[in-house]
Amino acid sequence: MVFLCLIISDRDSRFTSRFWQTLQNALGTRLDLSTTYHPQTDGQSEMTIQTLEDMLRACVLDFGGSWDSHLPLVEFSYNNSYRSSIQCTPFEALYGRKCRSPVCWTEIGESQLTGLELIKEITDKIFKIRERIKTTRDRQKSYVDRRRKPLEFAIGDKVLLKVSPWKGVVRFGKKGKLAPRYVGPFEILQKIGLVAYKLKLPQELGEVHDTFHVSNLKKCLSDESLNVPLKEVRLDNKLHFIKEPIEIMDWEIKKLKQSRIPIVKVHWNTRRGP
Repeated sequence: MVFLCLIISDRDSRFTSRFWQTLQNALGTRLDLSTTYHPQTDGQSEMTIQTLEDMLRACVLDFGGSWDSHLPLVEFSYNNSYRSSIQCTPFEALYGRKCRSPVCWTEIGESQLTGLELIKEITDKIFKIRERIKTTRDRQKSYVDRRRKPLEFAIGDKVLLKVSPWKGVVRFGKKGKLAPRYVGPFEILQKIGLVAYKLKLPQELGEVHDTFHVSNLKKCLSDESLNVPLKEVRLDNKLHFIKEPIEIMDWEIKKLKQSRIPIVKVHWNTRRGP
Protein backbone atom coordinates (compact mmCIF):
# COMPACT_ATOMS: atom_id res chain seq x y z
CA MET A 1 0.00 0.00 0.00
CA VAL A 2 1.30 3.45 -0.97
CA PHE A 3 0.52 6.69 0.90
CA LEU A 4 1.00 10.10 -0.67
CA CYS A 5 3.16 12.78 0.93
CA LEU A 6 1.20 15.66 -0.62
CA ILE A 7 -2.26 16.07 -2.18
CA ILE A 8 -3.19 19.22 -4.12
CA SER A 9 -6.96 19.63 -4.50
CA ASP A 10 -9.69 22.23 -4.84
CA ARG A 11 -11.97 23.31 -2.01
CA ASP A 12 -14.69 20.76 -2.60
CA SER A 13 -16.61 19.91 0.57
CA ARG A 14 -15.27 16.35 0.43
CA PHE A 15 -11.70 17.64 0.66
CA THR A 16 -12.40 20.26 3.33
CA SER A 17 -14.43 17.95 5.58
CA ARG A 18 -13.15 17.13 9.05
CA PHE A 19 -13.14 13.39 8.26
CA TRP A 20 -10.87 13.78 5.23
CA GLN A 21 -8.46 16.12 6.99
CA THR A 22 -8.27 13.87 10.06
CA LEU A 23 -7.67 10.79 7.90
CA GLN A 24 -4.88 12.39 5.89
CA ASN A 25 -3.31 13.80 9.03
CA ALA A 26 -3.22 10.28 10.51
CA LEU A 27 -1.59 8.97 7.31
CA GLY A 28 1.01 11.75 7.36
CA THR A 29 -0.24 13.31 4.12
CA ARG A 30 -0.10 17.09 3.74
CA LEU A 31 -3.14 18.73 2.14
CA ASP A 32 -2.65 21.80 -0.05
CA LEU A 33 -5.98 23.39 -1.00
CA SER A 34 -6.14 25.60 -4.05
CA THR A 35 -6.91 29.29 -3.91
CA THR A 36 -10.61 30.01 -4.40
CA TYR A 37 -11.69 30.09 -8.07
CA HIS A 38 -8.12 29.73 -9.32
CA PRO A 39 -7.68 26.42 -11.21
CA GLN A 40 -4.12 27.43 -12.16
CA THR A 41 -3.07 26.31 -8.67
CA ASP A 42 -3.00 22.78 -10.08
CA GLY A 43 -2.10 24.10 -13.49
CA GLN A 44 -0.09 21.05 -14.55
CA SER A 45 -3.14 18.80 -14.35
CA GLU A 46 -5.41 21.43 -15.91
CA MET A 47 -3.05 21.97 -18.85
CA THR A 48 -2.62 18.21 -19.36
CA ILE A 49 -6.39 17.81 -19.60
CA GLN A 50 -6.65 20.76 -21.99
CA THR A 51 -3.84 19.37 -24.18
CA LEU A 52 -5.52 15.96 -24.37
CA GLU A 53 -8.82 17.61 -25.30
CA ASP A 54 -7.11 19.58 -28.09
CA MET A 55 -5.43 16.40 -29.35
CA LEU A 56 -8.74 14.52 -29.49
CA ARG A 57 -10.43 17.49 -31.17
CA ALA A 58 -7.68 17.63 -33.79
CA CYS A 59 -7.94 13.87 -34.25
CA VAL A 60 -11.66 14.17 -35.01
CA LEU A 61 -11.01 16.97 -37.53
CA ASP A 62 -8.17 15.15 -39.29
CA PHE A 63 -9.47 11.57 -39.34
CA GLY A 64 -13.24 12.10 -39.38
CA GLY A 65 -15.46 9.18 -38.45
CA SER A 66 -12.52 6.83 -37.90
CA TRP A 67 -10.94 9.02 -35.21
CA ASP A 68 -11.49 6.43 -32.46
CA SER A 69 -9.37 3.88 -34.32
CA HIS A 70 -6.42 6.28 -34.05
CA LEU A 71 -6.57 6.64 -30.26
CA PRO A 72 -3.62 4.24 -29.73
CA LEU A 73 -1.51 6.52 -31.95
CA VAL A 74 -2.63 9.58 -29.99
CA GLU A 75 -1.65 7.88 -26.74
CA PHE A 76 1.68 6.78 -28.19
CA SER A 77 2.44 10.25 -29.54
CA TYR A 78 1.61 11.97 -26.25
CA ASN A 79 3.64 9.56 -24.11
CA ASN A 80 6.59 9.72 -26.52
CA SER A 81 6.67 13.54 -26.84
CA TYR A 82 9.54 15.45 -25.23
CA ARG A 83 8.69 17.45 -22.08
CA SER A 84 10.85 20.47 -21.39
CA SER A 85 9.96 20.36 -17.69
CA ILE A 86 11.46 16.88 -17.17
CA GLN A 87 13.93 17.00 -20.09
CA CYS A 88 12.66 13.68 -21.47
CA THR A 89 9.49 11.90 -22.59
CA PRO A 90 6.92 10.49 -20.12
CA PHE A 91 7.74 6.97 -21.37
CA GLU A 92 11.45 7.45 -20.67
CA ALA A 93 10.72 8.96 -17.25
CA LEU A 94 8.53 5.98 -16.32
CA TYR A 95 10.61 3.09 -17.71
CA GLY A 96 14.09 4.63 -17.74
CA ARG A 97 14.69 3.93 -21.43
CA LYS A 98 13.64 5.34 -24.75
CA CYS A 99 10.58 3.91 -26.42
CA ARG A 100 11.33 1.55 -29.33
CA SER A 101 8.65 2.51 -31.81
CA PRO A 102 7.72 1.18 -35.27
CA VAL A 103 9.44 4.27 -36.69
CA CYS A 104 12.80 2.87 -35.53
CA TRP A 105 12.18 -0.60 -36.96
CA THR A 106 13.29 0.54 -40.40
CA GLU A 107 16.83 0.82 -39.03
CA ILE A 108 17.00 -2.94 -38.30
CA GLY A 109 17.83 -3.92 -41.84
CA GLU A 110 16.23 -5.51 -44.85
CA SER A 111 14.27 -7.97 -42.68
CA GLN A 112 11.61 -5.66 -41.28
CA LEU A 113 8.78 -6.46 -38.92
CA THR A 114 6.09 -4.58 -40.84
CA GLY A 115 5.48 -3.41 -44.37
CA LEU A 116 6.89 -0.15 -45.67
CA GLU A 117 3.45 1.27 -46.41
CA LEU A 118 2.24 0.70 -42.84
CA ILE A 119 5.39 2.28 -41.41
CA LYS A 120 5.00 5.31 -43.68
CA GLU A 121 1.34 5.73 -42.74
CA ILE A 122 2.06 5.50 -39.01
CA THR A 123 5.04 7.85 -39.34
CA ASP A 124 2.95 10.48 -41.14
CA LYS A 125 0.15 10.31 -38.59
CA ILE A 126 2.50 10.48 -35.62
CA PHE A 127 4.22 13.49 -37.18
CA LYS A 128 0.86 15.20 -37.66
CA ILE A 129 -0.18 14.54 -34.06
CA ARG A 130 3.16 15.80 -32.73
CA GLU A 131 2.78 18.98 -34.76
CA ARG A 132 -0.64 19.46 -33.20
CA ILE A 133 0.82 19.06 -29.71
CA LYS A 134 3.54 21.61 -30.44
CA THR A 135 1.03 24.08 -31.88
CA THR A 136 -1.20 23.67 -28.84
CA ARG A 137 1.65 24.29 -26.42
CA ASP A 138 2.88 27.34 -28.31
CA ARG A 139 -0.62 28.80 -28.39
CA GLN A 140 -1.19 28.20 -24.68
CA LYS A 141 2.16 29.76 -23.81
CA SER A 142 1.42 32.85 -25.91
CA TYR A 143 -1.95 33.30 -24.18
CA VAL A 144 -0.42 33.12 -20.71
CA ASP A 145 2.53 35.40 -21.51
CA ARG A 146 0.23 38.00 -23.08
CA ARG A 147 -2.16 38.22 -20.13
CA ARG A 148 0.30 37.78 -17.29
CA LYS A 149 1.22 41.01 -15.57
CA PRO A 150 2.41 41.65 -12.02
CA LEU A 151 -0.32 42.93 -9.70
CA GLU A 152 0.22 43.88 -6.09
CA PHE A 153 -2.06 45.51 -3.54
CA ALA A 154 -1.52 46.92 -0.07
CA ILE A 155 -3.49 46.17 3.07
CA GLY A 156 -6.44 48.56 3.23
CA ASP A 157 -6.73 48.98 -0.55
CA LYS A 158 -10.16 48.67 -2.14
CA VAL A 159 -10.51 46.11 -4.93
CA LEU A 160 -13.25 44.72 -7.15
CA LEU A 161 -14.00 41.00 -7.16
CA LYS A 162 -14.50 39.06 -10.37
CA VAL A 163 -17.69 37.00 -10.57
CA SER A 164 -18.50 33.99 -12.73
CA PRO A 165 -21.69 34.50 -14.76
CA TRP A 166 -23.67 31.57 -16.12
CA LYS A 167 -23.42 31.35 -19.89
CA GLY A 168 -26.43 32.80 -21.68
CA VAL A 169 -28.01 34.42 -18.59
CA VAL A 170 -29.31 37.95 -19.12
CA ARG A 171 -28.25 40.36 -16.37
CA PHE A 172 -29.39 44.00 -16.01
CA GLY A 173 -30.95 43.89 -19.47
CA LYS A 174 -27.60 42.98 -21.03
CA LYS A 175 -26.26 39.65 -22.14
CA GLY A 176 -22.86 38.01 -22.41
CA LYS A 177 -19.88 40.32 -22.80
CA LEU A 178 -21.89 43.46 -22.02
CA ALA A 179 -22.82 42.30 -18.52
CA PRO A 180 -20.85 43.36 -15.40
CA ARG A 181 -17.95 41.13 -14.46
CA TYR A 182 -16.93 42.64 -11.10
CA VAL A 183 -18.68 43.53 -7.84
CA GLY A 184 -17.46 45.50 -4.86
CA PRO A 185 -15.45 47.30 -3.72
CA PHE A 186 -13.99 45.21 -0.86
CA GLU A 187 -11.17 46.02 1.53
CA ILE A 188 -7.97 43.95 1.58
CA LEU A 189 -7.30 42.61 5.08
CA GLN A 190 -4.22 40.46 4.57
CA LYS A 191 -1.79 39.22 1.94
CA ILE A 192 -1.60 35.41 1.80
CA GLY A 193 1.62 34.17 0.25
CA LEU A 194 2.82 35.93 -2.88
CA VAL A 195 -0.29 36.00 -5.09
CA ALA A 196 -3.38 35.75 -2.84
CA TYR A 197 -5.28 38.26 -0.72
CA LYS A 198 -7.86 38.01 2.05
CA LEU A 199 -10.85 40.32 1.60
CA LYS A 200 -13.39 41.78 3.99
CA LEU A 201 -16.59 40.31 2.56
CA PRO A 202 -20.11 41.42 3.57
CA GLN A 203 -22.65 39.13 5.16
CA GLU A 204 -24.24 38.40 1.78
CA LEU A 205 -21.09 36.50 0.79
CA GLY A 206 -20.66 34.73 4.11
CA GLU A 207 -20.52 31.29 2.46
CA VAL A 208 -17.73 32.32 0.07
CA HIS A 209 -14.11 31.65 1.03
CA ASP A 210 -12.53 35.04 1.68
CA THR A 211 -9.10 34.41 0.08
CA PHE A 212 -8.70 35.06 -3.66
CA HIS A 213 -5.93 34.87 -6.22
CA VAL A 214 -4.71 38.20 -7.55
CA SER A 215 -6.06 37.35 -11.02
CA ASN A 216 -9.62 37.58 -9.62
CA LEU A 217 -9.06 41.09 -8.26
CA LYS A 218 -9.09 44.48 -9.89
CA LYS A 219 -8.10 47.83 -8.43
CA CYS A 220 -11.12 49.90 -7.46
CA LEU A 221 -11.83 53.02 -9.47
CA SER A 222 -11.69 56.34 -7.66
CA ASP A 223 -15.26 57.02 -8.75
CA GLU A 224 -17.19 54.44 -6.71
CA SER A 225 -20.43 55.34 -8.49
CA LEU A 226 -19.17 53.29 -11.44
CA ASN A 227 -18.88 50.13 -9.34
CA VAL A 228 -21.61 47.49 -9.11
CA PRO A 229 -22.75 47.06 -5.47
CA LEU A 230 -23.95 43.73 -4.13
CA LYS A 231 -27.50 45.02 -3.66
CA GLU A 232 -27.75 45.15 -7.46
CA VAL A 233 -27.00 41.44 -7.86
CA ARG A 234 -27.51 38.08 -6.17
CA LEU A 235 -24.62 35.61 -6.00
CA ASP A 236 -24.35 32.03 -4.80
CA ASN A 237 -21.43 30.54 -2.83
CA LYS A 238 -19.52 29.98 -6.08
CA LEU A 239 -19.88 33.62 -7.15
CA HIS A 240 -22.39 32.79 -9.88
CA PHE A 241 -25.21 35.19 -10.63
CA ILE A 242 -28.61 34.10 -9.33
CA LYS A 243 -31.67 35.13 -11.26
CA GLU A 244 -35.04 33.54 -10.51
CA PRO A 245 -38.56 34.29 -11.79
CA ILE A 246 -40.95 36.00 -9.37
CA GLU A 247 -44.19 36.21 -11.32
CA ILE A 248 -45.68 36.01 -14.81
CA MET A 249 -46.68 39.52 -15.92
CA ASP A 250 -48.19 38.79 -19.33
CA TRP A 251 -48.45 36.11 -21.97
CA GLU A 252 -49.64 35.57 -25.52
CA ILE A 253 -49.75 32.88 -28.21
CA LYS A 254 -47.67 33.44 -31.33
CA LYS A 255 -49.36 31.82 -34.32
CA LEU A 256 -47.29 30.23 -37.05
CA LYS A 257 -48.45 28.25 -40.07
CA GLN A 258 -48.88 24.91 -38.31
CA SER A 259 -47.97 25.58 -34.71
CA ARG A 260 -48.64 27.83 -31.73
CA ILE A 261 -45.81 29.16 -29.54
CA PRO A 262 -46.59 30.56 -26.07
CA ILE A 263 -44.64 33.72 -25.17
CA VAL A 264 -44.41 34.71 -21.51
CA LYS A 265 -43.23 37.99 -19.94
CA VAL A 266 -41.58 37.21 -16.60
CA HIS A 267 -40.63 39.46 -13.68
CA TRP A 268 -37.19 38.41 -12.38
CA ASN A 269 -35.60 39.05 -8.99
CA THR A 270 -33.49 41.92 -10.24
CA ARG A 271 -33.87 45.59 -9.48
CA ARG A 272 -33.70 46.43 -13.16
CA GLY A 273 -37.25 45.26 -13.82
CA PRO A 274 -38.72 42.53 -16.13
